[in-house]
Amino acid sequence: MREAEEAEVVDLDHDGRGVARLGGKAVFVAGALPGERVLLRRLRRRARHDEAILLEVRAASPLRVDPACAHYGRCGGCALQHLAPAAQVEAKGRELANALARIGHVEPEAWLAPLTGPSYHYRRRARLGVRVLPRSGRAIVGFRERTSPRLADVRSCEVLAPPVGALCEALGELIGMLSVAERLPQIEVAVGERATVLVARVLSAPSAADLERLREFGRSHGVEFWLQPGGAETAAPIDPPGAVLDYTLPEFGVTLEFAPLDFVQVNAELNRRMVGRAIELLAPEPGDAVLDLYCGLGNFTLPLARSAAEVQGIEGEAGLVARARRNAELNGLGNARFALADLAVPPGREPWAQRRYQRVLLDPPRAGAEAVLGLIGASGARRVVYISCHPASLARDAGLLVQQHGFRLGAAGVMDMFPHTAHVESIAVFERDA
Repeated sequence: MREAEEAEVVDLDHDGRGVARLGGKAVFVAGALPGERVLLRRLRRRARHDEAILLEVRAASPLRVDPACAHYGRCGGCALQHLAPAAQVEAKGRELANALARIGHVEPEAWLAPLTGPSYHYRRRARLGVRVLPRSGRAIVGFRERTSPRLADVRSCEVLAPPVGALCEALGELIGMLSVAERLPQIEVAVGERATVLVARVLSAPSAADLERLREFGRSHGVEFWLQPGGAETAAPIDPPGAVLDYTLPEFGVTLEFAPLDFVQVNAELNRRMVGRAIELLAPEPGDAVLDLYCGLGNFTLPLARSAAEVQGIEGEAGLVARARRNAELNGLGNARFALADLAVPPGREPWAQRRYQRVLLDPPRAGAEAVLGLIGASGARRVVYISCHPASLARDAGLLVQQHGFRLGAAGVMDMFPHTAHVESIAVFERDA
């Protein structure tokens, strides 16, 4: 066994690990905080850095707090419960600023106050792994361990939204009784405001007794089971038609329905605040035409349609486009239109891409929006609001918008969509003269 070493922690890396330096080499230590003196043991040696486990905190940071979860440190679903929530947000702000400066070579004219919401019981969408424990009669349901690909054996989860967070142990016991337990590798969680759906991925058909057990569990715990025997399109309720999942944006009088496997922002309260800030920053006027790229279900499109003349939503997944159109109809918003397009490549001669827009909002995936920046530059837009789930791709795109398309970066800031993780969500507004 390698010897224990003592070190000073000087920083956090992008995964939320403490960074120490030993012999001139960076050593990443999960669970350690800047300013702490720790005892560690190196586990993996790599060319540019080493990875270590934390053995003891010998001098603690004043920002260290007691984690709320009894499984923290073993379960890999969270990385930062030992750091005070306000300090987590500050660290994410530094990561955003560093990415903008280092990658995009830009700096905002102003920094926005961070958007924050609940720190626990916030996660309404999640994918949970399932592993049957031999000879135990039960299964493990949850996230992977921090230091291995195995699933962490947990009784509950403090970040999953009710009622699911309290059901990990009960779900494991249920699955252990099913004839298809070994053929059920994962459960997708989808929590709406009026219903909760658990989608079980099944590689073999459950028996009639299995189905009755699932029904009874659902009745007892306020959830509904769906089965997914194949691709996402095969997910269906055990007893059709199934629950309707939805969420509201009360500030805009909008309700959005979604399917259990659809992408929705995981933190409901933070999403409400994010939509409000995005529309405040975009500031659409009554005569404006607005383009909403990567629009999904219409999370931004429909609220925007309350104040703009018309909003064109563009999305790359056909199922989301169909549900976005349905949501526009349900909310009586005839000025919100939707089209299907692959936004991973530059737009072609589609009619929507030839129009002029006064405002553009975009909420791209982790890879960013490089393929559509030329369209944005040529659209005539005076203001662009960019919602980002990855600081590096935002920084790259910000540099291109400023240096190639005549925008200036008016403001930027972080949004704590995923408390206790190292994930950084941010928002930026770009402006240019008419």
